[in-house]
Amino acid sequence: MAALSTAVRDYRFGLMQALMEREGYDALAFTQADFFQFATNFATDVQTWERPIVCIVPRNGTPFVILNELSTNHWRFGIEAEKLWVTDAEFYAEHPRLTRRVPLVTQWAEAVADRLRRAGLARARIGADAPGGMLARAAALLPQMKLEGATAGCRSLRWVKHPEEIRLLREIAGLTDWVQDRYREAIRPGRLVQEMDMAMAAAMAEESARRFPGEHLEIMRCWTLSGPASCAPHGDGRSSGQRIEKGHGLVNIVIPRVNGLVVENERTWFCGKPDNRQAFLFETARAANEAACEAAITGRPVCDIDAAAQAVIERAGCADLILHRTGHGMGTLGHEFPEDMAFNTRPLLENEVYSAEPGLYQWGLGGFRHDDTVVVGARPEVLTRAPKDLASQTVA
Repeated sequence: MAALSTAVRDYRFGLMQALMEREGYDALAFTQADFFQFATNFATDVQTWERPIVCIVPRNGTPFVILNELSTNHWRFGIEAEKLWVTDAEFYAEHPRLTRRVPLVTQWAEAVADRLRRAGLARARIGADAPGGMLARAAALLPQMKLEGATAGCRSLRWVKHPEEIRLLREIAGLTDWVQDRYREAIRPGRLVQEMDMAMAAAMAEESARRFPGEHLEIMRCWTLSGPASCAPHGDGRSSGQRIEKGHGLVNIVIPRVNGLVVENERTWFCGKPDNRQAFLFETARAANEAACEAAITGRPVCDIDAAAQAVIERAGCADLILHRTGHGMGTLGHEFPEDMAFNTRPLLENEVYSAEPGLYQWGLGGFRHDDTVVVGARPEVLTRAPKDLASQTVA
């Protein structure tokens, strides 16, 4: 089943309780969209700088949320589907109502302060994912309450995945492998790059409907860079009208998000036989990617993943073609915590999930990058299994 169950809810709330006990917090406050979803299993449907939200998880008591009225029916759909992990919700309005009035957006701070009082948290010590902004205004109305930044602790909650999350990530990875196979069928000289990517996204949506009916799919990326433009990891800014040409190397990115979990799957392709330099850089990038995956071993330093890839690239004499670190954490966001994996020396933990995406970028020629989603373990598990050998990645 793709839906995350109450087992994942209990696991995450257990991590939150442990953090509160360790740091002496009476509650945790989540105001950022990704943390809000992590705590509630609600796919946040607003920009939080525009329509602030908060989820309060007490150390002793029932979690509750305050949302914008725009989310009213979205929240109700989640309740009816029995997917939400928090059911105590209050809403504020963007304009005055004639009946059944609720606080206005201009009264958000007062509404939050009042709800905290009613929850017995007016004198509490609360750790927040982001302690400033609107939440700080609410805290100022409760002079005996102490609001503290708990960003690092909150981020650590998202490192280690529950086995059910790993199972879902495997299923999502299978979808990305299927899409990579469709790219093999789609690449041809003269094709508009953006048109191809849109066709691949449409194919992903159809396949997802078969694999994950009724679940929440977000197609974050089906994106290809072709030819010299791929020497910039995020393109040359001139994508409209670009076409694949014979001899081009292509770097594609397939990133879906299903029920709040993300998988990355990236491959380098060739439209026609690559020249010697292209083949050499392809093989170097592939070897670096495989070394990075193999380094995702429980107990080794996080930075060993990056170091393993860099060592391969340096031995090949290509160190000056590196433009970014080898990867990042994966999970609720595409770029999950820890974001500092290239110089993070703490030990890797069982069931952390990372991207392994070392890349080489030669001006005037193109980029060369393979990206796999890998689970940390005594034997790392590479979730994305699309081919990476040169023969498979060459489209005649």
